[in-house]
Amino acid sequence: MSDRIFDNPIFVKDGNVRIQEISCLEDALEFLYDWPKNRRGPIYQTALRACQRAFDSDFPRSAARDAFASFAKPVRIREEVTTLMPWMLAPNPSRSGGVIA
Repeated sequence: MSDRIFDNPIFVKDGNVRIQEISCLEDALEFLYDWPKNRRGPIYQTALRACQRAFDSDFPRSAARDAFASFAKPVRIREEVTTLMPWMLAPNPSRSGGVIA
């Protein structure tokens, strides 16, 4: 699995305007498979093929990530995250009284 994780995640908006982190090939493929059929064009097909090839072979993971990012930008779903999202923050043991496992 770790050989399928992107060096840097890509953040995209889904149909519900929820920001979603795409951090690995599985995330990218799931997002692409769920993309509306009536909005699938050549850039979508290129991103899908790149992610499938990287998943199935030794096609560079970075090329698949770049293809996914290139798909997300023109369809205006790419989000540039400049601040940490709540799920990116480590739990504060002093608030919960617990120990980070």
